[in-house]
Amino acid sequence: MHKIPDIAPFRSKLEALDEQMAAPDFFSDARKATEVSREHQRLSVLIEHFERYHGVEQQLLENKELLADPETDADLIPMIEEEQVSLQTEKESLVHAVLKAMVPPDPSDSRNSVMEIRGGAGGDEANIFAGDLFRMYNRYAERMAWRVEVIHSSPAETGGFREIIFNISGENAYKYLKFESGVHRVQRVPVTETQGRIHTSTATVAVLPEAEEVDIEINPADLEISTMRASGAGGQHVNTTDSAVQLVHKPTGVTVYCADERSQHKNRNKAMTVLRSRLLKAKEEEEHAKYAAERKGQIGTGDRSERIRTYNFPQGRLTDHRIGMNFSLPTVVEGNLEALIDALHAVDYEARIENLVKAQEA
Repeated sequence: MHKIPDIAPFRSKLEALDEQMAAPDFFSDARKATEVSREHQRLSVLIEHFERYHGVEQQLLENKELLADPETDADLIPMIEEEQVSLQTEKESLVHAVLKAMVPPDPSDSRNSVMEIRGGAGGDEANIFAGDLFRMYNRYAERMAWRVEVIHSSPAETGGFREIIFNISGENAYKYLKFESGVHRVQRVPVTETQGRIHTSTATVAVLPEAEEVDIEINPADLEISTMRASGAGGQHVNTTDSAVQLVHKPTGVTVYCADERSQHKNRNKAMTVLRSRLLKAKEEEEHAKYAAERKGQIGTGDRSERIRTYNFPQGRLTDHRIGMNFSLPTVVEGNLEALIDALHAVDYEARIENLVKAQEA
């Protein structure tokens, strides 16, 4: 059982937040007020758990003294021993609750999410698999009562997508989807395979926290904006007007193309959403790199080049390589991702708690 680090810094921070929230102009900045209120709630729960833990620990000590006291009534001994077992179980549970509350949440968890799926190695089958992944996430979003909006898609002739970029909006969308970034590998017999041989193909998934204008300031002079006629699906109107938009962020070279809407204005807005989200993700990755040692053991890197999962259709098994666990493939591909995502979060939390304790002991 882990030892709880010093609680004093958390008490001090809660007192400082109390002062901020008491200020007359506290609600003048709604966004900051929400962030402070959320952090205040987290620290309040932490202190509440700790006070309960402290009370249980005191009771354990008092009972231990009673059991060691020869004058304690013999008839009370079994009751005290039974209570000790119950209190010890509660203490272990409270230690975990306190440590979990000490781990600061990812500030992007409450954001919407921008997802990008691309067919990788494997030709037509890779594109078909990319389409299967989009369908899986779409169904999961339905289960979570989230909204899915396609920003840009490049359908493949044989089915699926060479690339599809979409926004998922809803409560804690990024929190639950952020561990999906990486290379997804599929093993199955393609519909085009006449010899019944199993093929291995891949698709890459990138999950970005949706950025707002206040998060990433983009200088208009840093943008190269091109308009062109869209190609592919969308109807005659799309193909005969300059509705497609391509943005190039000159300082970073990040390029975004959007042509799904008939309106050039709408395509530009969608492209800006993707551009801001990619730049925010890059900024976060730069920050994470500074604290790479502290993040050791946490789930993945969020790098789209990291192989994270294998979908083995002949055996009906999905394996997540980061946590070494298997899941029912037919269940997951229908959008039932809850068990998989909960397992990823549980392992990540344990790693973060371990890092927190080590940092306090150092």
